Amino acid sequence: MQAYASLRAPDGTRYELVHGDLIGRLSTAAMPLDDARISEAHAMISLREGELRMIALRGGLAVEGKPLAEIALFAGQEITLARGVAIEVERVHLPTVVLGIEGPGLPPRVIPPVASVVQEPLRIVAGHVEGADAHVWCTGTSWRMRTADGRSAPLEPGSEFTVGGVVLRAVAVPLGTAGQTPTRAGGVAAPLRIAAHFDTVHVHREGAPALVLGGVHARLLSELVALGGPAPWKVLAELLWPGEEDPDVMRSRFDVALSRLRRKLKESRVRTDLVHTDGAGQVELLLYPHDHLDDRT
Repeated sequence: MQAYASLRAPDGTRYELVHGDLIGRLSTAAMPLDDARISEAHAMISLREGELRMIALRGGLAVEGKPLAEIALFAGQEITLARGVAIEVERVHLPTVVLGIEGPGLPPRVIPPVASVVQEPLRIVAGHVEGADAHVWCTGTSWRMRTADGRSAPLEPGSEFTVGGVVLRAVAVPLGTAGQTPTRAGGVAAPLRIAAHFDTVHVHREGAPALVLGGVHARLLSELVALGGPAPWKVLAELLWPGEEDPDVMRSRFDVALSRLRRKLKESRVRTDLVHTDGAGQVELLLYPHDHLDDRT
């Protein structure tokens, strides 16, 4: 119950990538490519409308010499990332259904190979988050979960477990409907409409003036939109300040930019958890069910 693409790097190394995985120069990428011609976050794998696609982020993509913004993956493809750098698609596995989790106020969410369930608000984030209320992971042929009290059990459609008094249920999500919306669970009184243009971002709320963001604040939000899911702060910082090599300077700049962005959101009476951090270095754009995202990046 896991959609994945098996890709072969230029050096022959094989990687199995799933929805949300990054391809790039960073060692933290799911498919790291140690080459100066490759961007830090070059491309991303995305499950859209029943297909696994490779989406260009900060790098180029081409097939047979034709530049493309996104590519539907199938076995036998050769995808050029930069002049002289190409990867091969060896296999694409698309099951009829994939595993998801749902609960009160939490629409069915397709889960990545490793996921954490955290609260306030209740949500599922990619990766292993220390101190999370539950962890879910794929063993390759099956799924397992473990709650914070140490209880561990297999996970399959129909399985239930409780987090903070809320019963969550594993469900089979038809592949054709998986990964089509960036909306995440939660609840908020005033829905947001966010238009991301990369250099500017407009945040609209009914009955209130639009908040217009520019500079590094707009770029931070736009990078999160382009990435389409949680990302380590370091990935974002390297995208925002590509010439900076000192990790301490990058962290300081990132913390200052995030703090000032949240202050602007608060001053405009926009919820400050729009840019959410999980305490383990992951940052994501937290959208609630009635929020709307207009991606023009």
